[in-house]
Amino acid sequence: MAERLIISVSGMRGIVGENLTASVAAEYGSAFGTYLKTEDKRRKTEDRKRRTEDVRQKTEVRVLTSDLRPLTSDICPLMSVCIGMDTRPSGEMLKSAVTAGLCAAGVDVIDLGVVTTPSVGVMVGELACAGGVVITASHNPIAYNGIKLLLDNGVAPPAPEAGKIKRCFLEKNFSFVGSARSGRVTSSDRADATHVAKVLKIVDKEAIAARQFKVVLDSVNGAGGRITKKLLAEFGCEVTAINDEPTGLFVHGPEPTAANLTGLCEVVKTRVADVGFAQDPDADRLALVDENGTYIGEEYTLALAAKYVFGKRTGNAATNLSTSRMIDDVAGKAGGKVIRTAVGEANVAAAMLEHDCIIGGEGNGGVIDLRVGPVRDSLVGIALVMQLMAETGKTISRLVDEIGGYYMSKDKFSADQDQARQILESAKEVFAGVKINTTDGCRFDFDDGWLHLRASNTEPVMRLIVEAKDCPTAQKYIDRVTAIRAKILAH
Repeated sequence: MAERLIISVSGMRGIVGENLTASVAAEYGSAFGTYLKTEDKRRKTEDRKRRTEDVRQKTEVRVLTSDLRPLTSDICPLMSVCIGMDTRPSGEMLKSAVTAGLCAAGVDVIDLGVVTTPSVGVMVGELACAGGVVITASHNPIAYNGIKLLLDNGVAPPAPEAGKIKRCFLEKNFSFVGSARSGRVTSSDRADATHVAKVLKIVDKEAIAARQFKVVLDSVNGAGGRITKKLLAEFGCEVTAINDEPTGLFVHGPEPTAANLTGLCEVVKTRVADVGFAQDPDADRLALVDENGTYIGEEYTLALAAKYVFGKRTGNAATNLSTSRMIDDVAGKAGGKVIRTAVGEANVAAAMLEHDCIIGGEGNGGVIDLRVGPVRDSLVGIALVMQLMAETGKTISRLVDEIGGYYMSKDKFSADQDQARQILESAKEVFAGVKINTTDGCRFDFDDGWLHLRASNTEPVMRLIVEAKDCPTAQKYIDRVTAIRAKILAH
């Protein structure tokens, strides 16, 4: 059976030529453009009402017509959206289609070309855009592509707003404009330079350059190679770049997991490098390989970045419920605390903005520093980890040892909505008496570990993440969940 098109808070994802076509992308672009203009009109109407009421209260006389007359921009607001893409061969087709849909709704488009997802987030603010679009399927295989949406704050739409866009798309309730008011397309080649400049501001590049680090970079033929090599050049690194040709024809699996990065590990050892960095195709995630050619993984990316930041600043961090306790350990030593959110970059970014967090991200290798932008950013991860190495004079392996670590297991299993509900309710009974967070499924915190059970937003499965002090302890909790599953799925 063909897969269905997935539309969620993360945007749209599908298989190119099967359920994600040019016509689908154009309509999704029109839906986003219609939403942006509708929300802009609503906000302007509310602002005008407030201004009118202020005038009435201040004068207590009949308001002159001129006081209430809207500005020209209220009637025909100038609105633009910037759009970028990763290197997948289908990207140009989908970018053109989304651009057409936005222009049909009367929204101008600024084409950024092949850029990273965090670069689009940076440029939304830099160009004062009403939103941003990234054509990417992130770490998914080449058959897939997607359309990620950002609002004017650089963050993906929260669930209620994403719901409005989805309804507009499904109901085909588009607000098209005539020829004279159609959106226009321009381009900008400033994304790389702007993004790199913002990253450089959060570290001391001279201190990093003084160490003359040897680095191996694996960009998996995605969008990260070009800009990351520019950043590493600023840091005075000796760089060996592999899989940096921006073909979108991934040499290995695009997710930066241990199984996919054996080649990177070998090159790090052969070149006697200080560190290996691995990105996913849109470069919002970063995995690490230490100086011995050992895969460190993605969970340590955020922990090491947080270790540096908490060594310089006081405050709090934000991450999702499925991320390792290592960041809690790092924050706790510095007198900070960690705010846990539902899984999803937008949820973490929203918590960071609300609580003015000094660092945040997710255990999948995504680091967020609001000084650069509210999007997971592999360049930020690279900069902060290298700054930590430079200032401490310590190797990656030693820094990892100092943080310590836990045994973590990630798994998923089939379960429909009703089965997922029953499994969660049974788990609450089995693990009664422990700390439970029900923000997103259930996270159960024990003295010697935790487990997170949640239903997927995009497929009929449940995800189980368990972290404990060692493998036997983790297996103890996994076995209890397995028993719950067996009992419910047997009926």
